Amino acid sequence: MALVKLHTEHFRNLAGDPIDFSPAFNLIYGENGSGKSCLLEAIGYLGLGRSFRVSRHQAVSRHGTSRFTVFGGLADCPAAGGDSGDRNEHLQHRVGFARDVIDKDTQLRVDGESVRSLSALARLLPVSVIDPGVFDIVAGSPGKRRQFVDWLVFHVEPSFAYLWQQCQRVTSQRNQALRNGRMDQSLLRVWDNQYVALAAQVTQARQATMTLFQTAFESLLAEVETPWVEGLKLDFYPGWDNKRSLAEVLVAQREQELRMGHSLYGPNRADLKLRFQGRPVAETFSRGQQKTLVILMKIAQGMVLSQLGKQVTFLLDDINAELDGEHRAMLAEKLHELRCQVFMTSIEQPRPHQLWRESMPEFRVFHVEHGRVTEE
Repeated sequence: MALVKLHTEHFRNLAGDPIDFSPAFNLIYGENGSGKSCLLEAIGYLGLGRSFRVSRHQAVSRHGTSRFTVFGGLADCPAAGGDSGDRNEHLQHRVGFARDVIDKDTQLRVDGESVRSLSALARLLPVSVIDPGVFDIVAGSPGKRRQFVDWLVFHVEPSFAYLWQQCQRVTSQRNQALRNGRMDQSLLRVWDNQYVALAAQVTQARQATMTLFQTAFESLLAEVETPWVEGLKLDFYPGWDNKRSLAEVLVAQREQELRMGHSLYGPNRADLKLRFQGRPVAETFSRGQQKTLVILMKIAQGMVLSQLGKQVTFLLDDINAELDGEHRAMLAEKLHELRCQVFMTSIEQPRPHQLWRESMPEFRVFHVEHGRVTEE
């Protein structure tokens, strides 16, 4: 699915006028503070259910208002190559997100019907963000890499969202038992059994998806000229030493977990280990190399979903400030090959001929000024 229509109300400084987008590339430019990132942020809400820039919904509600809404029209554009004309006639789904920041009430709608889960929106519009913060995947905490892994697992394995939700619930209950040192050990064993069973299912889904990712990533590296390809290794770590079962690890480390008061082993500790010649990439790669690596990892995610018949919507926020011209062209060309939808912002007016030196995709150009989006 591609987002071909957008309408917002009281979302930051956006004027709120309906906008028609290309199912392929949308090049957006304007001065700092004009509303470019706000536009991507609004799009992100329809696929992520949250902002990729801030953690609080209140921050995106226009000053003086208590409620914001984002509406989108989705069309099935697997080729993402041609303009579909009057897209009102081709919309497959209409989705909406509304939040009352005072009552803290969220309303989600798909095709005019209320839905309870954000996953209903996310499955229709897989959104992948590439902004300055995404490069923390390499040097940041394991949680950043776990989010990277789970985003892909969610879109590959339909049951994963429910499994992970249940696993988090049991983890919370188990942590409460660990914090109460005098609690009956038999009760803790009950939580252990549920924890181990759910961990097995979550880990199986993650490992199966990462096998698909590794295949796509390796094929991508074979096409890209980088001096560090040979020594690079990515390994999925399930959250415990898999030479032993999780049940055995929990028994062996019982005293340690009781002292700490929370679960130290299990799927909540999963990570993606990135190494070059046996050492962590964060210690050996330059900042530029780390950026290239993350870009390739994001493209590989898109490749996996493309092979499954799913179209990803990429949000590239101020990428010109992070990548040089050569790497921007590489990214644009690879995304064009994927036939995905792309929203790309910049301060400077876009120069398509510098992004695509061979075949030119279908694209639209938008200028943003004081929150108003105008197609050029």
